[in-house]
Amino acid sequence: MIRQLYGVDDGALEEVFKRRAGISTAMESARQVAEDVRAGGDAAVRKYTKEFDGVELRGLEVTEDEMYNAVELIDYETIGHLETAIANIEAFHSLQRPAGDMWLTEISPGIRLGQKFTPLQRVGAYIPGGTASYPSTALMLIVPAKVAGVPEVIACTPPRKDGTVHPLTLAALDMAGADRVFKVGGVQAIAAMAYGTQSIPRVEKIVGPGNVYVTAAKIYVRDTVEIDMPAGPSEIVVIADDTANPSYIAADMIAQAEHDVNAMSILLTPSELLAEAVDIEIEKQKETASRRHIIEKAAMGIYVVDDIEVAAGVCDRIAPEHVEVMVRDPMLVLNRLHNAGTIYLGEYAPVAAGDYASGANHVLPTGGYARVFSGMNTMQFIKTTSVQAIEKEGLESIKDTIIALASIEGLDAHARSVSKRFEQ
Repeated sequence: MIRQLYGVDDGALEEVFKRRAGISTAMESARQVAEDVRAGGDAAVRKYTKEFDGVELRGLEVTEDEMYNAVELIDYETIGHLETAIANIEAFHSLQRPAGDMWLTEISPGIRLGQKFTPLQRVGAYIPGGTASYPSTALMLIVPAKVAGVPEVIACTPPRKDGTVHPLTLAALDMAGADRVFKVGGVQAIAAMAYGTQSIPRVEKIVGPGNVYVTAAKIYVRDTVEIDMPAGPSEIVVIADDTANPSYIAADMIAQAEHDVNAMSILLTPSELLAEAVDIEIEKQKETASRRHIIEKAAMGIYVVDDIEVAAGVCDRIAPEHVEVMVRDPMLVLNRLHNAGTIYLGEYAPVAAGDYASGANHVLPTGGYARVFSGMNTMQFIKTTSVQAIEKEGLESIKDTIIALASIEGLDAHARSVSKRFEQ
């Protein structure tokens, strides 16, 4: 498992850290399903839910009774934990919201410019599910949307084999403030929210993670609806030196590997001793992991590099979902990192903290998309509109520039629209 890496060579790194599940391989299948749902509405959604999930649905929407009964099944201790997570998520995401609905400032006499902030009116949240339950993802999507002021948030999540949604997921959705919930998953859910069906309303933006087909579907429907980011199989890169605890590193790498066979867990370190110790710890800790069958298939690698600076450079090329920094001076490494979904500093900052309860968001770009996409945040749900309040003296101060540039571009009417205001 231990390999040597020399320098930051793009070609070599691309081959070493090549992602397994390419979106392009799923795009044609996603396109076919999406177009069927666009044309067939609810009937197509039911058809694909039966074909892919083995579930024959009558009603697509979770009823009030189903929601109430689900919440009643959750014990008080779990409710308390959800409340703690919600409070922290609200606190962090509230800090990201603009202080007011608008700002306007004078940049020169007679010219005031600003921005107006408007929440989206209806967004769709995709929560993975089916055989598993991900209440944390429900919180990470619904809470920021509500903090942003979105009046209507709908959620889609795959049904279990009996046609119901896991009670814990429903409880989390209810507590977070979801307005409507639908028992639909996969590409058909993404298409339904993008195009609208008889039961599922069309949204302005779709957010949330999923498998490679869900990610492909989000990219495909983007000509109709906005999306947050491509978010697929989980990834972690740990940057560590000889001060780090190998047991912690191994535990964190295994934690990400248990998500999916396409997950990626990487350690970059200049210490051969640490690399060997982590390798031993991984083998030891895997023995007792309940999802060992998945962990064994995930991409796990330990790479010895020249120094921490090289490690930071390699990490930037990978642009992973999660980065953990366990070194003597983590702030120094932080300043050298540019491409990551989220960064954890110190030995007591495991990814699991952000996954569940620290308050930061765990819905993050994967597959190298952290180079250009941000993780989930409050501003994902808010539009900014420029506002320009210009008085006569302000326009007069820039009219010659406007007229000259408009004339250079051959847009005489643009120039006249300004000069007309100063004709005697």
